[in-house]
Amino acid sequence: MPTLAFADPGMERRRVIEPSQLHVPGAAVLIALLVLLVVMVVRRRSSEDAYVAEINERRDRLKLALWATGERYWDYDVGSGQLRRLLEDEPNGDGRLLEDSLPVDDLVHPDDMALARETLRRYLDGESGRYQAQVRVADGTGGWAWVRVRGRAVERDDDGNVLRIAGTALNVSATREAERERQIAATVLRSMGEAVAVMDADFRYVSVNPAFLRMTGYAETEVLGRSASLLDSEQNDSAFYRHIRTQAGRQGHWSGELWQRRKDGDELLTALELRTVRDADDDSVLHVCVFNDITQQKRTEQELRYLANFDTLTSLPNRSLLSERLSRAIVRAHREDTRLAVLFLDLDRFKDINDSLGHAAGDRILRAAAVRLQQTVGEQHTVARLGGDEFTVVLEDLEKPDDAERIAREIINAFEAPLLLDDRREVSISPSIGISLYPDHAQVPTELLKQADTAMYQAKAAGRRTFMRYNDNMDLAVRQRATISGALRKVLDRGELRLVFQPRLSLSPPRITGVEALLRWSSPEHGDIPPAEFIPIAEESGLILEIGEWVLREACLVLQRWRQHGMDELNVSVNVSVLQLLRGDFVGVVGRVLDDVGIPPHLLELELTESVLMANAEQTAERLQAFRALGVSLAIDDFGTGYSSLAYLKRLPITTIKIDKAFVDGLPHDAEDAAITPTIVAMAHSLGLRVVAEGVETEAQMRFLAERGCDEIQGFWLSPPLDALQCLAFMRNWRPDGLLLARDAPLAVLP
Repeated sequence: MPTLAFADPGMERRRVIEPSQLHVPGAAVLIALLVLLVVMVVRRRSSEDAYVAEINERRDRLKLALWATGERYWDYDVGSGQLRRLLEDEPNGDGRLLEDSLPVDDLVHPDDMALARETLRRYLDGESGRYQAQVRVADGTGGWAWVRVRGRAVERDDDGNVLRIAGTALNVSATREAERERQIAATVLRSMGEAVAVMDADFRYVSVNPAFLRMTGYAETEVLGRSASLLDSEQNDSAFYRHIRTQAGRQGHWSGELWQRRKDGDELLTALELRTVRDADDDSVLHVCVFNDITQQKRTEQELRYLANFDTLTSLPNRSLLSERLSRAIVRAHREDTRLAVLFLDLDRFKDINDSLGHAAGDRILRAAAVRLQQTVGEQHTVARLGGDEFTVVLEDLEKPDDAERIAREIINAFEAPLLLDDRREVSISPSIGISLYPDHAQVPTELLKQADTAMYQAKAAGRRTFMRYNDNMDLAVRQRATISGALRKVLDRGELRLVFQPRLSLSPPRITGVEALLRWSSPEHGDIPPAEFIPIAEESGLILEIGEWVLREACLVLQRWRQHGMDELNVSVNVSVLQLLRGDFVGVVGRVLDDVGIPPHLLELELTESVLMANAEQTAERLQAFRALGVSLAIDDFGTGYSSLAYLKRLPITTIKIDKAFVDGLPHDAEDAAITPTIVAMAHSLGLRVVAEGVETEAQMRFLAERGCDEIQGFWLSPPLDALQCLAFMRNWRPDGLLLARDAPLAVLP
């Protein structure tokens, strides 16, 4: 019979039971052992079932963990290059873990294959502690997804070489895109020209960009954690800033212009946008502030507005702003039933002064004139510069038209005192003023300005340094002036100009010493036109240069013909415009005329007006010296009407002073004229100059001047201006034996 062997866990040897030894009790033991065996099998199966259940539970946990994190398990066989993936269905599916296996080359994007292989090589060579890479893999729908792959070796051979690598893969397409957007946003913030600051609910700085630091001058460590009041400017009170922050908190935004303060204390004007951002999850609050430094922009805008409305030289309103203010003034005058006036001013002979002294000095004259003008009329009235030497004054709330004339007179009187150019130089200049009135003359700004301009030209035609109120007849005068200006351009070609000559008489001894050549214009269409009317037009147009040379040559030719008739000692005096003196080579012109005609230079005398000479004395002196070098005599015409400076007068190479007719008219009865005239004579003699009195019309005037030592006289008492033949006849026939002239004896006419 066979034997049964039982393994006793507590014993190392076997005991053999023979069948013959079995008996009934033995059979019971055998049965018991069989039952025990069955129990043990059942228990083992129960244990295996529990183990399987635990594995399943762990699998479910892994499944849930993978699903929660988005991770995917993979297992890579290094030798075959096969990748086994565990795929899992949705958590509410049937709980199965799906699995597939495919070559890596079929899964990884071709452009990322080199990176995947290089990363694997470095891991297998031990250069890195784990395998990690970001590559694009097929997403199963025909597209590609970015995944972050991580893994470690799970199986090695006896030599330690890696056989299998296992790990997880996470789809990072969304986070990669978010990171890319974050990096772009960060780059944009860093490169923005606008300052950006993020603040917490208490308006403390959390983050700032480089532009913020650049604009404010602070370092980042000096700003973070600090209150936004760090930049508050003293130009706004604290309540204003509190209002801004309160409004931003309540309404979610605030925008506007705001002064802020840099670290160095400088102020900057900013265009600021403040917005409040709330987190819906935790109800947290952040304030985002974006601002630009617009300080320079505002300055530029102000400069542009200034340039558009103000004259840069004088800082007075320009034509544009004048028109705007005049329009508003007319509206007010209409509403309040009041009167206003427009004064149009032009500085007399400014162009001559500007050419003589230079444009820099001319600019200083204009600035000084602007200050003088504004001071005279007061800040309540508008003073504007239209350009060049033209100024306009708008006078409001006038009670009567005469008020405008009173102010115009005050302006002219204010310019009696010389303008100060610098510490050493003064210049004398006068204005001519035209006046128009609202509503008397016009209803709109353009017409008022036009009529005031017309009246100003009439003031110039009346002798300058005066004012005229507009009237309807002036339009006719303006048209006539335009007609004369056109006709004047043809006078030389048509031979319409002629010269007349007025003799000059020396009082001691009595004799005819010379003549003054005077220009006349006789037009076939317009008749005889006075010099006071056409000379200013010739000067303004520049025709005076051509006309002046004709006058000089014609006067010298007449004198030469007289010399041929035995009048050897006569001299001729010619009036010279300052325009001739300052423009071109007039010294050369005079020299050529003298050579061409053939008269001695000392017989020619050039007359220049006092006001222009004195205004330009320092610069004109050099030009006048050139004439004296030629031997030509120089005279100051109309002496006493300008603003003479003895300091300049003694430096000018002048030979003669001519007393203006205005001082002679009142002799001998006018006390002022009787006092001024001898003073001029004495002053001139002290400087070694001859004195000629103009406009002598009576014997009493002649007697008074002779007794006071005047050297020569000129006027209707001796002779009116005559043409060349008449003047020659007069001088030939004049005899001194009709006069007894003595300095220390009464003046008498002998029978």
